Amino acid sequence: MPANKTGASAQETGPKSGKKKGRRARLLVITLVLLLVAGVGYGAYWGVDTVRASFPKTSGTLQLKGLAGQVQVKRDDKGIPQIYADNADDLFRAQGFVQAQDRFWEMDVRRHMTAGRLSEMFGDSQVKTDAFLRTMGWRNVAQKEYDTKLSASTKKYLQAYSDGVNAYLKDHQGKALSAEYAALGFQNDYKPQRWDPVDSVAWLKAMAWDLRGNMQDEIDRSLASTRLSAKQIEELYPPYPYKRNKPIVEGGAVNPLTKQFDPKSTAGSTSTTTNNGAQGGGKGVSQGLHNGLSTLSEKISSVPALLGPSGNGIGSNSWVVSGQYTTTGKPLLANDPHLAPQMPSLWYQMGLHCNKVGPSCPYDVAGYTFSGMPGVIIGHNQDIAWGMTNLGADVSDLYLEKVTADTYLFDGKQKPFTTRKETIKVAGGKDRVITVRTTNNGPIVSDRDSELVKVGQNAPVKDPAPDRADGYAVALRWTALNPGKSMDAVFELNQATDFASFRKAAHDFQVPSQNLIYADTKGNIGYQAPGQIPIRGKNHDGRYPAPGWDPAYQWKKNYIPQAELPWEENPKSGYIVTANQAVVDKDKYPYLLTDDWGYGARSQRINDLIQSKIKDGGKISTDDMQKMQMDSSSEIAKLLTPYLLKIDLGSLHLKAKETQYIRDAQKLLEGWDYTQEPDSAAAAYFNAVWRNTLKLAFGNKLPKELRVEGQCLRVKPTNDSGPAEDLNGNTRLVTECGQREPDQAQPDGGDRWFEVVRNILKKPDSEWWKTNGTRTNPGARNRDELLARAMKDARWELTSKLGKDVNSWSWGRLHQLTLKNQTLGKEGPGFVQFLLNRGPWNLGGGEAAVDASGWNAAGGYDVVWVPSMRMVVNLADLDRSRWINLTGASGHAYNAHYYDQTDMWARGELLPWAYSPDAVKKATKDELVLKP
Repeated sequence: MPANKTGASAQETGPKSGKKKGRRARLLVITLVLLLVAGVGYGAYWGVDTVRASFPKTSGTLQLKGLAGQVQVKRDDKGIPQIYADNADDLFRAQGFVQAQDRFWEMDVRRHMTAGRLSEMFGDSQVKTDAFLRTMGWRNVAQKEYDTKLSASTKKYLQAYSDGVNAYLKDHQGKALSAEYAALGFQNDYKPQRWDPVDSVAWLKAMAWDLRGNMQDEIDRSLASTRLSAKQIEELYPPYPYKRNKPIVEGGAVNPLTKQFDPKSTAGSTSTTTNNGAQGGGKGVSQGLHNGLSTLSEKISSVPALLGPSGNGIGSNSWVVSGQYTTTGKPLLANDPHLAPQMPSLWYQMGLHCNKVGPSCPYDVAGYTFSGMPGVIIGHNQDIAWGMTNLGADVSDLYLEKVTADTYLFDGKQKPFTTRKETIKVAGGKDRVITVRTTNNGPIVSDRDSELVKVGQNAPVKDPAPDRADGYAVALRWTALNPGKSMDAVFELNQATDFASFRKAAHDFQVPSQNLIYADTKGNIGYQAPGQIPIRGKNHDGRYPAPGWDPAYQWKKNYIPQAELPWEENPKSGYIVTANQAVVDKDKYPYLLTDDWGYGARSQRINDLIQSKIKDGGKISTDDMQKMQMDSSSEIAKLLTPYLLKIDLGSLHLKAKETQYIRDAQKLLEGWDYTQEPDSAAAAYFNAVWRNTLKLAFGNKLPKELRVEGQCLRVKPTNDSGPAEDLNGNTRLVTECGQREPDQAQPDGGDRWFEVVRNILKKPDSEWWKTNGTRTNPGARNRDELLARAMKDARWELTSKLGKDVNSWSWGRLHQLTLKNQTLGKEGPGFVQFLLNRGPWNLGGGEAAVDASGWNAAGGYDVVWVPSMRMVVNLADLDRSRWINLTGASGHAYNAHYYDQTDMWARGELLPWAYSPDAVKKATKDELVLKP
């Protein structure tokens, strides 16, 4: 059935309008589930009572131990809570209680992941993941933050939040907590422990892990060198196009006298700390190191990606337009973080309001929170609004370490490891004990697999290296493994009243490093780049694993000073755009932030959209901001389609009928406006051509460690697959199968690959366009022949997936979103997945579009990252702001608010965002009073 034009699948089972109709639909679904599970013997257990037992009480009164006064919890027709209290302790105690009501399973799984304790819930299938997480020691670092770094008020609020969670846990167990606990009961007798303040702090480590910068690129470049030359690798990682895609801060420089960043300065860089040297780029990875990095990559991929797949796709959009260019006369601020789709959504919408705002109770804030963490992460208060996107700074490095059983080499001397033992408890199994070894560069992450005992004989470093016969280990240095004050920053942001206090709060937002945009009710807009960003030596740019034994590759003692990080207030342009592009021109800035930026496809499109609206005196409305968020224009389609339309299909040497088949598809591109609507046949065909172009030109030439799991090719052998020639001297071919998960493989099709293809499009004889052929399928000799083969392969692929008639094709039927519970919804029994998962939805948008419903071109067309929420804040009238979540407020399957926002989200609609007491009162459908 073709998709409807609104973006939601015509066949998807979204909630219908009308309470009675929705209630009947839910009862029907529950009845069907009961019939299904009764057939496999679980009907008596999985009754209506089990499904509904965990639904929270949302009206009337409840007692909550520890409160000083009454607290009101007002929910609108989407179940979004607004909490009102007389003091801050009561406010955060109630926040913990309410989030536990709606999302405790999510909170519980999350804290077990951050602590490396998933095996306690899910058995020995998670032991290796836990071992890797214990080696990094997130929970230990969070404990140190709590003990030594956080302010007294932050600790007080964290404790109040924990008390609220525990008050809920005291009266709710098993199925009363959520249906997942009833399902888990089939496997073990797990019971959740009390919530601890450090459980909340540790979540920041998971957030930082998924936003850690270029670690995967660092590994991938090293792995690629087994098949590609240094020159080829550099061609696959081209420099950022500063002249075409604007950085966030276009001017400015660090003043050498004041040692502060001045956004109005025109001086160039005078510092010598910029890193220009790359060690080892393509010199060749030793087989041991190659195996080690490959296995390390697999371990990294096995860590649950709570925010999104690693790589080029994960990112966000945010932009703010000053009142001089808006219809309201005050700023408008938009934000939509691109993260992993999951059920329930990562975000939880909430308002936290002191009945009387003052020094003892300074909060009147609303926005998006994380379940399990107090405060608001993104949103607005009565004075300011803020948004976030991933800055992408390179805050982690892999170090090669020359080790013995008890020591590692540094500066010509053997140094003893710092060691600790970790005990992993396993549901239904024996405890496992691991020893974590740590160097001056960080924990040895390669200790977690037997394949990594011997990791190198010829490391990719130019410096004289120690004896390699025993191999190198791999250590991880990462800013998030240092205790910091980011939890303080959350509360400081919530209380900020102007740009100065906003920047002060940003100073403490150390990990993860985010682009922070700002607007206030007085009409000001601004930007701040915060974070702990390391200063490396002049020969170390962080693009390849570094020699841990050489002091020259150590980070400097101090990070880039906050005063020298880029910022701006009220720029002349009248707007600021952040979408993971370069922050500042590297030639004008004295420090290396990273060389692995997003390449600016989304950011420049947003810049162009704003410019098109404000030229000739035009103004931007809230509706305009919302429409921009749904812009699905494809930059690579604009670039590549003119070439595709000129391709002579005669080079394929097909029969006339077969050639006509491909021409029918080619004609879909004629007159196409490059937008990727869900009902677009042209978008479906173009994206299939793009996927097959990447596969032919690049994917089939990459090593197995980067290709999709199970994708097998006949290739020339590398060192680990035998001699290059047979006994008769003939070139030998071996079968190599890919090893990456589909959403992690390369080429992923992101805007880095836009740049790669852009750079060779006018070089029709580039070696990248040439492919090996077979007797039945001749290879391509140039660009046009390869594009013709990609067009043919795309035609056959879509025929098999969508049918013979090209006019019946649609992008949305290929490009589908399924929302999955992050644990049992992926690996639980089939009937449990049926209970917990939802979808599919047919979506528009695409990779590196503003409407970034991302997909991995190597792995397929399924949606693997999404705008996880969308908001537009109106600083002229906060009650006219708008927001939407990917799913809903509830984490309970079959609750009315489990996914009641998803249909609207898919269509690009936003909900009214009530904020003032009068607006909230008008929107309230249920009110719960919490009493001491």
